[in-house]
Amino acid sequence: MKVLNFGSLNIDRSYIVPHFVRAGETLASLEMKTAGGGKGLNQSIALARAGLPVWHAGKIGSDGTFLLRELSESGVDVSLVHQDSTLPTGHAIIQVDPLGQNCILLYGGANQSISREEVDAVLAHFAPGDWLFLQNEISCLPYLIAQGRERGMQVVLNPSPLDDALLHTDLSGVSWLILNEIEGAGLTGEQEPQDICQVLRRRWPGMQVVLTLGDNGSLCASEQGLLRQAVFPVEAVDSTAAGDTFTGYFFASVCMGLSHAQALTRASMAAALAVARPGAAPSIPHAQQVDDALTALVPSKSSAI
Repeated sequence: MKVLNFGSLNIDRSYIVPHFVRAGETLASLEMKTAGGGKGLNQSIALARAGLPVWHAGKIGSDGTFLLRELSESGVDVSLVHQDSTLPTGHAIIQVDPLGQNCILLYGGANQSISREEVDAVLAHFAPGDWLFLQNEISCLPYLIAQGRERGMQVVLNPSPLDDALLHTDLSGVSWLILNEIEGAGLTGEQEPQDICQVLRRRWPGMQVVLTLGDNGSLCASEQGLLRQAVFPVEAVDSTAAGDTFTGYFFASVCMGLSHAQALTRASMAAALAVARPGAAPSIPHAQQVDDALTALVPSKSSAI
């Protein structure tokens, strides 16, 4: 089994601010940092730091070569990343307030120039039974979902950011959908977490769902039943990569043979450690740190509903 994450590669510029900028306001930031980001990059690093070998595919401009170094240093294979010197790398401007909350302005750049031909060239390296991770920050997403299914791959989709195009995308080829409650409400029209999971599973039979609920933890609706996981409370510093950390650790754990309940617990701890640190990719913990933190606690087991 091989794992491919075909996803975004961004340059993140994070600004520590006393509050989010209001309309018409000019605000001095307290600090600024530049680092690798994008949901694709973050999730690849989380998968790799959780202990899973992963290939990353995507596109950058000449200004994004340091992103390849960041991925490689975390153990991600970057041989399938294409560089186009005529395009700017995607980037994000991130504001982080004193409570650790963030707001993000995203520019797609090279992420939005991926062609069907490039998709075909990458997927030629993979086979039935391999895993394909996707987010909604690159072009050709519907084609990637369809091709993944046609090739017999296990397709995992994080439908973020949710937009009108994705609402009209055929998701029948998706094996796992991992999303937050806002995205879940947007896809289903439901507000209650259990109703969101039920509608998604009824609409796309065979799809398994992980629904993240912020401070209220997470739900997993799969062939192993409906499970709920609480959060591990921490003092929030920066929540930018918490969801991506959770995603990477959950699926790395599943791929490594853990039960869905065990994977939820491990992912929840990893996300908690990420929230307690500044930055996006730099905040993602390594497997030993997560497992040590779990060992130090009285077990917080996921419970069936």
